[in-house]
Amino acid sequence: MHQPVAIPVTRSLDPGTAAHAETSRPRHLAPHPAAPTLPGHRQLSYLHAVPRHMVHRAAIAEVFLTDTVRTGEHSFLVAAQWPRDHALYSPGSDGSSDPLLFMETIRQALVYLAHAYYDVPLGHRFIGFDSEFEITDPAALHIGGEPVPVVLEAQWVWVGNRPPHRYGMRLEVVLTVGGRPCGHGALHVVAVDDKRYALLRGRGAKPRGVATSGPEPRPLHRAHPAAVGRLRAKDCVLVRERTEGPWQLLIDVEHPIFFDHPSDHVPLMVTLEGFRQLGHLLLHPGDTPRDPGHTLLGMEVDCLAFGELDTPIDLVVRERESDPVSGTTRLTLDAVQGGVRLAVCRSRWGAVDVTAGAVHRAAAVAFPAASHSPRTRSASPRRSKSGAVQ
Repeated sequence: MHQPVAIPVTRSLDPGTAAHAETSRPRHLAPHPAAPTLPGHRQLSYLHAVPRHMVHRAAIAEVFLTDTVRTGEHSFLVAAQWPRDHALYSPGSDGSSDPLLFMETIRQALVYLAHAYYDVPLGHRFIGFDSEFEITDPAALHIGGEPVPVVLEAQWVWVGNRPPHRYGMRLEVVLTVGGRPCGHGALHVVAVDDKRYALLRGRGAKPRGVATSGPEPRPLHRAHPAAVGRLRAKDCVLVRERTEGPWQLLIDVEHPIFFDHPSDHVPLMVTLEGFRQLGHLLLHPGDTPRDPGHTLLGMEVDCLAFGELDTPIDLVVRERESDPVSGTTRLTLDAVQGGVRLAVCRSRWGAVDVTAGAVHRAAAVAFPAASHSPRTRSASPRRSKSGAVQ
């Protein structure tokens, strides 16, 4: 396998600070003339982002949701605007939106709906169990001359719900752009009060908003950003202590997007980014941005335990299977900390056709479409997570 250029990095991480959250209730915004609508429902608006505290974000720039419309007892339309470019979620080599924008939009949608429509208290902690997404039509996400207005056709499902102290929920969505279905996904979480969170979290729990610190500074080599599909070195989360050692997840609590606000464990989106970057490293034939390689088409991630901030996390390749006919590759990866498996990721990648500027696609999608009904999965508190949804 090609060895990417490594950039030495020694980290000294200072505690971050908590951001003050707004306290106003969400308000629906005026419709946009070109916004999609359904008979009997008002148009969705793309004029303003929803209040940042309603999606558990400290930075306004990281809020992608703009509006929601309830279409049934547990069904919704959720509007979001994806930027043409972003410091972290930059366009892929095929000119399409970053697929992890989809997963982050699902996360924001679930949190927003929980607070705005189901009265889940703003102070509850959200804990991820499993997540998945699939891009079924990459061409629909091609970036043009303006930000991408997307709609999630969302279905809310209660799973092991025991309010008011513990809410179990799953959001299943279909992604559409301009009325064109191009993906589906789901996220299953529980939301608990501080007392129950402390019991689940154990000794690693910290009070809300308390500044956190990462591992002790140690000599590390960070993969070249181009080799993992990133533009900036600070956004690369793959590091290792020696050339032949395992790739590890960089835990940088000062990163303004990965750690948008203080957390007492590794956030879910950091773990997903580590899986994505390792997949890119394995499948990308070179270390220059002009070499398109493969693009991520889908992920299924099961979260099994909390990821601690002060202990190295190894990213391990368990299985790799390629299909030369369809140009797709399936990877199964594990995140392991101190011998404990934190998360399992099953991903599918499609080869980019350089001449056509498109992604080769298999005849069948990798994962089944969302069925709008809960899958049979354990909702036991013992299956905590590799990173919080917060």
